[in-house]
Amino acid sequence: MRVYAQTPARRNRQILADLIAVALVSAAVWFALAVHDAIMLLAEPGRRVESSGDSLATELGNAGDAASKVPFVGDLLQKPLQSAAGASTGIADAGQSLQDAVSQVATLVTVALIVLPVTVVLLLWLPARLRWIRRSIVMRRLLDAPGGADLLALRALTGRLSDLAALPTPPGGLADAWRRGDRQVIGDLSTLALRRAGLRP
Repeated sequence: MRVYAQTPARRNRQILADLIAVALVSAAVWFALAVHDAIMLLAEPGRRVESSGDSLATELGNAGDAASKVPFVGDLLQKPLQSAAGASTGIADAGQSLQDAVSQVATLVTVALIVLPVTVVLLLWLPARLRWIRRSIVMRRLLDAPGGADLLALRALTGRLSDLAALPTPPGGLADAWRRGDRQVIGDLSTLALRRAGLRP
């Protein structure tokens, strides 16, 4: 199975198309990751809120523990401080929730920015490549089959006139020579059909 044509012009076009496809996919991935990083900057306030909430909860908890040691009123002093520490933990949780939400949005946007362009590139590029590979396999099998050269010659006869004009014309014309089974003409025509497909005999 051939992936690239044997003739330079078609092979160069195929390689160029492949390089463009790879470049477009790479650019889409790079852009999507850059957007992801930009969106994740929005999570920074959430990180700060979480850090501040955790620090405040720790400090209030420590203060409550210290207040509990005050004789007679320790329990009374500890309760509001512990309540405030709990509220600070809630603030930290809110900061974490904000980070999670931003992360989910960043992930969804990144996936969309990768999947959509890559899908478009694949739909435009891959079918043509697969068609050529399949056609090259069929033509090669046809050439190797009994009478295959005759069929390829017939295919060439129904092709572009400019290509046929480049071939030496026998007496009676190419079509007549093909009907008579002229091996030289059939060989020239089948070679022309292969060359059109980017293949060599």
